Amino acid sequence: MLPDTDRVSTIIREVAEAEILPRFRRLATSDIREKGPGDLVTIADESSERELARRLRDLLPGSVVIGEEAAAADQAVLQRIFNEEPVWIIDPVDGTSNFASGKPQFGVIVALAGGGETLAGWIHDPLGRRTAVAVKGEGAWLDSTRLRTAGTAPLADMTGVLSSRYFDPSIRERLEDRRHRFAHTFSLRCAAHEYLSLTSGETHFSLYRRIMPWDHAAGTLMHAEAGGYHARLDGSPYAPTEQTGGLLLAPDRRSWAELRDLLFQD
Repeated sequence: MLPDTDRVSTIIREVAEAEILPRFRRLATSDIREKGPGDLVTIADESSERELARRLRDLLPGSVVIGEEAAAADQAVLQRIFNEEPVWIIDPVDGTSNFASGKPQFGVIVALAGGGETLAGWIHDPLGRRTAVAVKGEGAWLDSTRLRTAGTAPLADMTGVLSSRYFDPSIRERLEDRRHRFAHTFSLRCAAHEYLSLTSGETHFSLYRRIMPWDHAAGTLMHAEAGGYHARLDGSPYAPTEQTGGLLLAPDRRSWAELRDLLFQD
């Protein structure tokens, strides 16, 4: 049984207000470190993940947690996605590099998975004090507004996230050469805000190479419940158990195929 979604939203908001917002633009140098080359973690990431993990486990007895920072410390944590127990997937501060440099594009992403699929998802914008929620089969909402993806449009009129950063150099060069074929492309380096734009119909598509579950489990469910279509780049379905294969999100299946052809065909 799913927990009360409003209660989860409240927990996320309270943790953000206690552990994240007081540290925004107030981090000391010692509060930021690299967990890998160019991959930052802050005291806000670590403290908010601990608190979210504790409170969400208490809310749903018997559940387990996959947190981005816990998985960075121990890759075996990722194997919990295959457990029979309900699994909370937490990105405590999505857009950490933005957060650490004082940019406002950061958020909190939480998903609840079970049986290899995402059952519910939450994306919280702490500064905007808004929370999007999706439940499988029940739609997606931003506060009291139902989310709807953008309608179909000619490719030349589309706007979207085109993140070429983690692709192989030859593919990255091809993607960069094809940006001009769209009305506008960008990357916020924050999946939380990119999904909020996509699911509210402000943008048409998003392309990603890295598909770790804390970045995409909640957002892909939200996108589907808002009426969009997404798949990995080979056309196979996305699931939170997948970590490779890239991800393309579009208004519908036909637009998805047109986008993939434009971006990747010679």
